[in-house]
Amino acid sequence: MKVPLSRPDITQKEIDAVVEVLRSDILSIGPKIEEFERKIADYVGKKYAIAVNSGTSALHLIVRALGIKDGDEVITTPFTFIASVNCFLFERAKPVFVDIDPDTLNMDINKIEEKITEKTKAILTVDVFGQPMDMEKVNEIAKKYGLKVIEDSCEALGSEYKGIKAGTLCDAGAFAFYPNKQITTAEGGVIVTDDEEIAQLCRSMRSQGRPITGLWLEHERLGFNYRLSELHAALGIVQLERIEEIIKRRLEIAEKYNERLKDVKGVKIPYIAPEVNKMSWFVYVIRVDENIDRDKVMQYLIDNGIGCRPYFTPVHLQSYIKELTGHKEGDFPITEKVARSTIALPFFNKITDEQIDYVVDKLKEAIKIYSR
Repeated sequence: MKVPLSRPDITQKEIDAVVEVLRSDILSIGPKIEEFERKIADYVGKKYAIAVNSGTSALHLIVRALGIKDGDEVITTPFTFIASVNCFLFERAKPVFVDIDPDTLNMDINKIEEKITEKTKAILTVDVFGQPMDMEKVNEIAKKYGLKVIEDSCEALGSEYKGIKAGTLCDAGAFAFYPNKQITTAEGGVIVTDDEEIAQLCRSMRSQGRPITGLWLEHERLGFNYRLSELHAALGIVQLERIEEIIKRRLEIAEKYNERLKDVKGVKIPYIAPEVNKMSWFVYVIRVDENIDRDKVMQYLIDNGIGCRPYFTPVHLQSYIKELTGHKEGDFPITEKVARSTIALPFFNKITDEQIDYVVDKLKEAIKIYSR
């Protein structure tokens, strides 16, 4: 049996929406992008949404709109996808890492203040695997020290912490729509904010620095081609209409895995904080005990047709980050210990009970074989 790690959930309605755009005269900068932005803004409860071609682009534009530059420091987590750090390295700002909470795997809020210096400009939080953080606490710290707050919710569309939607309690938040996300635009991302200046700057910079109301070949600032096409936006509109159905289905799949794995010796199922009243699952990541050879377990799964990945490799141990920052093994022990133990299992809307059972059976076999 073959079980992929992920697979997008595309229905005929999505296909029809994309074909409709293909048959129109407008493939970019048209009504679909505007409709998608309005619907995203309404869904998360923000005034403005600016759609772009990736979550990375969304984060980069937020960094530029906030004026983060060479010499500034940004506090963030080392346990994340690399884009959470690249977005301000593009502007030559310096990452200052804070180790993670061993349960939620999010940045440990209690360790943020000790990392703040006179060069600190912002705190960039990450809602790891879809689990949002206590952003009220983060904002209290930011307010105390006059810092900006960026919420990387690229993995958490639809999640809520104490009723607060992920990506909304910050100066600006970002979501992403890669095919393995809750909803997809194939490639794409979006910035959400209540700040009109941030919104206008991001709209301008995503399209070569054009003024909002200016002529086509006028440019008032350095910008990029970070636009999202009408095709991508049309796909996103239909996917967003299905968001609650998708979140519900992913919760059901996570619960099926939890039920089958909760009593397996050597396996730790994902922990969700009780304050998270709504979890929008991005991936399903287990952790195995230190006496189990994680890499051999993964290879066994792969050899048996099961897609899996080690989510995440610590950012501070990526080769170019080590060169830039001087970080080494041992600097963030919780992150490193967690990263050595994680396995992302197949997780997608249309996975069957038979496939889940197969994954679990093969995982049990692997653990039995490769326990030291």
